[in-house]
Parts: sequence; C-alpha cells; structure tokens
Amino acid sequence: MFNSILVVCTGNICRSPIAERLLRNHLPVKKIDSAGVSALVGHAADDTACLISEQNGLSLEGHVGQQFSASLARKYDLILVMEKDHIEQISKIAPEARGKTMLLGYWLGQKEISDPYRKSYEAFESVYGTIDLACQSWIGKLNK
Repeated sequence: MFNSILVVCTGNICRSPIAERLLRNHLPVKKIDSAGVSALVGHAADDTACLISEQNGLSLEGHVGQQFSASLARKYDLILVMEKDHIEQISKIAPEARGKTMLLGYWLGQKEISDPYRKSYEAFESVYGTIDLACQSWIGKLNK
C-alpha cells in the first residue's frame, strides 16, 4: 500500500508542485510532497505554473522547492518522476529507492513529461494537461 508519495522533477518549481497538489487534492489521507534532483531550494513555484494551475482551480501557494536526497527518499513508499533521466539520477543519489521509483506518465504508455521551465505559456498548458492526465491515472490505481 502506498501511503506516502514523493513527486520528483528537476527544479521542483514547475512540474512536481503541480502533480503534488493534484494528487493531494484527490488523495487527502496520503502524505504527498515533491522535490527536485537539481532543486531551486527555497524557491516558490514558477509564476507561469502558478497561473496555469489557478486557471484550473489548483493553488500552488506556499510551495517551497526542496532538494531530493537519500534521506528524503526513505520517507516515501512511492516516488513518481517526470523523465526516465530522473530515475537514473535518483538511482545515483539513493540506489535503494530505485525499486519504488516510477514515471508519473507510467499509465500513459511510459510517457515522459518534458520541462516547461522558461518556455511558452502554451508549453506550460500542454504540460499541465499531461500531468493532470497522469495524476488521474495514478489516482484511479491508488484508490483501488
């Protein structure tokens, strides 16, 4: 049973905060947080990520970027990442976490979710839609 989930991306200011909040909203009894393999530690969520999220009824307020670490990994039952490269990076930082690390887009045909950081509004919109779909598929599986 997965009672705690850590969502990981690169900077922990765009993709993982969105997925964290979406999952939290639908899985309120679970512990869900996010981190980055190259986190912008202490930073709030990206402005465009906040805007797109708000337009979809999701708040990223209060988000603070945190660095992924082996000690952090031990606190979670499941680690969801955006790209296959994140799995490799997690395997280097916390080899014991490899077995519980999966793509957020796993149920969407192993889809990787690209980083919209410093890209267009449309790129963020597209990424938000993919993260939402991926989260819905995980919520369906985790609620069984």
